[in-house]
Amino acid sequence: MKKLSEQEINEKLGTLEGWSYTDNSLQTSFEFENFKEAFTLMTRIAFEAEAQDHHPDWNNVYNQLEISLSTHDAGGVTEKDFKLAKAIEGIVNAE
Repeated sequence: MKKLSEQEINEKLGTLEGWSYTDNSLQTSFEFENFKEAFTLMTRIAFEAEAQDHHPDWNNVYNQLEISLSTHDAGGVTEKDFKLAKAIEGIVNAE
């Protein structure tokens, strides 16, 4: 998978709400009512990530979830990251 240029990344970011390009990765964060809601969403994302064979770097503290997407094999952001980010948006918006 080809690493996208910064210009390509910035153009594609227009299709994602709440995501940014920082530290060579796509990043977003979510806040939930409680830990159970955060963990439920993480579980749904985990199943999708496994199906895509592309796994996020993430951090969860109580009701906060931070997600970072980068294709390590390519050394940066690729189409795989945008595909997973869009799937994550679909999961979050389905709630």
